[in-house]
Amino acid sequence: MSDDRDVTELLDAWSDGDGSALEELIPLVLDDLRRIAGSFLARESPGHTLEPTALVNEIYLRLVGRRTVQWESRTQFFATMAQLMRRILVDHSRRRKAIKKGGDVQKSVFDETLDTRTLWGPAIRAIDVDLVALDDALQSLAVVDLRQARIVELRYFGGLTIEETARALETSPTTVKREWNTARLWLLRELDRP
Repeated sequence: MSDDRDVTELLDAWSDGDGSALEELIPLVLDDLRRIAGSFLARESPGHTLEPTALVNEIYLRLVGRRTVQWESRTQFFATMAQLMRRILVDHSRRRKAIKKGGDVQKSVFDETLDTRTLWGPAIRAIDVDLVALDDALQSLAVVDLRQARIVELRYFGGLTIEETARALETSPTTVKREWNTARLWLLRELDRP
């Protein structure tokens, strides 16, 4: 990961209105953002039209347009970037689905061997999940339990560890573990519906 101190100082400067801080920040976090983007895209079907660099470029374009930002920490910044990537990929899938007029949607494959932070865990392997359906289910979960939805976003989409997620949400690792397990079961049930 990039140097925490430098990143934190630049995030603070950017929050204080220093527009040049973003220009200094990007080179420091570029590899981390590409890694997160690569993790997202590894879950997509082969032949996906977006590449990690394109996804990071899209994030940059969205960041440049922000006049006011308020970053609390490096963890919160990366969690927000992961959330933006998720939105971009879901929007991309929705557009592709609309173009195909209801045809096949890009699928994500959840497989424990691909990533240690899979949504389902070791008991269930290679489940194809429609990214749009997952996003819809996650939005439904947010209505039922916002903290559980945030935990899924931070753990699965943001790639944060249990401890990093606990810090970001200002709660205990034990609570994150419990809520993570409950959220996964809830999402599995939702995605398993016809």
